[in-house]
Amino acid sequence: MHETYFLLVSVIILAVIFDFINGFHDTANAIATSVSTRVLSPRTAVTMAAILNLLGALSGTAVAKTVGAGIVETGSITQITVISALLSAIIWDLITWYFGLPTSSSHALISSIVGAAIATAGIDAVISKGVSKVFFGLIFSPVMGLLLGFLFMAVLIRIFKNSAPASVNNLFNKLQVVSASYMAFSHGNNDAQKTMGIITMALVSYYKLPDFHVPNWVIVTCALAMAAGTAIGGWRIIKTLGVRLVHLKPIHGFAAETSAATIIEIASSIGLPLSTTHVISSTIMGVGASKRLSAVRWGVGWSIVTAWILTIPSCGILAWAICKALIKIG
Repeated sequence: MHETYFLLVSVIILAVIFDFINGFHDTANAIATSVSTRVLSPRTAVTMAAILNLLGALSGTAVAKTVGAGIVETGSITQITVISALLSAIIWDLITWYFGLPTSSSHALISSIVGAAIATAGIDAVISKGVSKVFFGLIFSPVMGLLLGFLFMAVLIRIFKNSAPASVNNLFNKLQVVSASYMAFSHGNNDAQKTMGIITMALVSYYKLPDFHVPNWVIVTCALAMAAGTAIGGWRIIKTLGVRLVHLKPIHGFAAETSAATIIEIASSIGLPLSTTHVISSTIMGVGASKRLSAVRWGVGWSIVTAWILTIPSCGILAWAICKALIKIG
């Protein structure tokens, strides 16, 4: 009993650490464009993002239920399964952060859960419908981000084509503060819920609970952890998204953030665990392509996409290996 309780506490600690790392790893999702366009200073942008991430994280639990009860059979997993998944996702986040690659913490976590569950109870532990839902989001989010970013920017260009550049910049200097806030809120709403789902999964497994319900203390803990991580700021990835990928002006930043946040909010409302990183990266590329295709540094974009592709198999295999090793040790 004491050993299993120790494992439960370990899960909660690792989940909070992951949420904190997710916060600073994905800070760029919310503020890269507003920093690169110099609408907000880095410190102001990070502070704003931390506050809005916190509020977003407190706004719902639909995604948490998908992650915690819709990916693998909770009755088939153990605390070792969850610990292995969290360790795998944390390792992947730190590696990609070091190299400045805006990969998906969400897909790192979800693929790690699947890999660890297979190591624990075999392929039957995986809920194919839930995994299919995640893969749909994986394909849907970048495509929709690219298209919506392109179309929204094209509409804005048409509306303001006869306006003086100075007046356009002045208007969108103000509007981008709103869009950056919207993006930060939506990021907290979708991303923090995934860790809530993980902790609740561990609680359900430990206490043999009949229903999956996210406790209030879990919601608040995850919200605070992500906000604290965001406050640190992931500057390496901010540089990749905000400077290296596309040269942005305030109107472009507004279009990218508004498009991305809208997609994420719709997904959160239906419990779809999107990658906020995929969405904002693709909307930035879509906005850039609306000017001209050469405006996007496609070499940087391809590096990002390659990291996306590698995330799922790499984390799945890593989590499987960690879980097998921990089972053997135990």
